[in-house]
Amino acid sequence: MQRQGHLDHPPGAMAANPYANAPRLPEGDGIPILTILPEGGLVEIEIGPGRGAFLFERLAARPDVSLLGLEIRRKWAQIVDERLRARGLGGRARVLAEDAREALRRLEPSGSVETFFIHFPDPWWKKRHAKRLVVGDTLLREIVRLLRPGGELYIQTDVEGRALQYQQGVATHADFEPAGDEPGSPLLAANPYGARSNREHRTDADGLPVWRLRWRRR
Repeated sequence: MQRQGHLDHPPGAMAANPYANAPRLPEGDGIPILTILPEGGLVEIEIGPGRGAFLFERLAARPDVSLLGLEIRRKWAQIVDERLRARGLGGRARVLAEDAREALRRLEPSGSVETFFIHFPDPWWKKRHAKRLVVGDTLLREIVRLLRPGGELYIQTDVEGRALQYQQGVATHADFEPAGDEPGSPLLAANPYGARSNREHRTDADGLPVWRLRWRRR
């Protein structure tokens, strides 16, 4: 049974932290993804869904898709997950309060995920914050493991230097091949998924550039 946070907290815990019971993964390793998304379908994972705009729009655009969101901020994990269940989507999509770098290694089976989405990650600029960066070797290794052959990794950012950094990092993993508009390049001119994140809505409204990158699992 899926653990809905820490249900054994004393009565005063919620007053101190209203998000103490944010939904989490069940205990242990080897967690089948379909125990979290029992309606099945094509499984996609969004890392850092925030306020959930992309997730809701993607579910509307693709009724054959189920989505798991991994959100490190307990507040938004709880709020968005409650909204999903209130709309009757809880069997098809969940948002859990987890660090994706730790959570992905606990999920099974390998080769079962259709697409990974990472929208505008890593707002850490100082060298001492390097350990906090989400998109790195630890995350990419688990994405490679979980993606099916031909499955996609999509990253977008509004920081050009970060886009270059992601291209260089992904290029070190031979299991990825660029899948952008031009052969040999991961760059896309437009978002092809019929859904936009909250940040993407803002950048589009302000006319700001966005670097969109896509790779496929060989």
